Amino acid sequence: MNGSKTLTYTESALAQAERIRKQERVRILALETSCDETAASIVENGRTIVSNVVFSQIDLHALYGGVVPEIASRAHVEACDRVIDEALKEAGMDLQDADALAVTHGPGLVGALLTGVSCMKGLSYAANKPLIAVNHIEGHVSANYISNPELTPPFVCLVVSGGHSHIVRVNDYGDYTLLGQTTDDAAGEAFDKAARVLTLPYPGGPRIDALAEAGDPHFMQLPHPHTPGRYDYSFSGMKTAFLNAANKMEMMGTALPKADMAASFRYAVVSALVEKAILAARETEAPALAMAGGVSANRLLRRMMQEEADKAGIPLYMPKLNLCTDNAAMIASAAYYRLMKGEIAPLTLNATPALRLV
Repeated sequence: MNGSKTLTYTESALAQAERIRKQERVRILALETSCDETAASIVENGRTIVSNVVFSQIDLHALYGGVVPEIASRAHVEACDRVIDEALKEAGMDLQDADALAVTHGPGLVGALLTGVSCMKGLSYAANKPLIAVNHIEGHVSANYISNPELTPPFVCLVVSGGHSHIVRVNDYGDYTLLGQTTDDAAGEAFDKAARVLTLPYPGGPRIDALAEAGDPHFMQLPHPHTPGRYDYSFSGMKTAFLNAANKMEMMGTALPKADMAASFRYAVVSALVEKAILAARETEAPALAMAGGVSANRLLRRMMQEEADKAGIPLYMPKLNLCTDNAAMIASAAYYRLMKGEIAPLTLNATPALRLV
């Protein structure tokens, strides 16, 4: 007996994290499985993509008009190892070359999240690598650090996706203040519902956006609801008015002018998003405004937000289009800043489908 002690996984991970934080170059391998994309990526120092692989399940769910959780979970099980191997191969790295691993643990579909969490817990234990747990929404915010390396907190960020429509102040890396949120539907959900009214195939949001480019945004007037919170949103009334208008046309035997209706609905949603985001950035005297989430790829939103930000004299930052939708590069970026604070996930980490950012 020489009195030496074998470190537990947690002790080893904490010791490694302390050493990694002092390195000039830190490479994190991340896995994202919160919904219907299985993605793996390696990012250096939270800002530079080394590799980025995304396996989309759109074709699997198109038949059903939306994501089927059980099918998504099964597809993740089949794809996790493959996308990780492809990300390592694309980077010219072995698993041991990664300094740490990261995974999305919420919010999202519980089965999909559990698949990714289980995969990365097993991999981190087997490889004896620190594991960082990442909030999916924080990942979307962090996509801006990759697309805009000059961006640093503080700034105001509009987080807009299928499940979220928030305005947050990013005080520091990992430190957020909620300024406003939707009181009912998220913008992305509203787009999906409108797409179903127009019988557009899944995924509805991008289909509405594409069709709207050829339509008249002033064809129909939709309500612009007032909310109790100065920076809050509400899209339920717009959605109901849109559905009622479509039903009325069909009852009268009138063919739906789909491009004009899509353009009108898109304009109503986007103008509301832009108005409140600019208002929040201006009134809180934010040094910059950013956007994040799948809806931040919307063409009209990007155009209108840029125009209004320029008028207000507020610098605007947006993720590149391939980083707006779910991907693992954004998860690796967020993980880097968590790691720099010494945050390591235990092997008891579980999926948290209703995880909040704030």
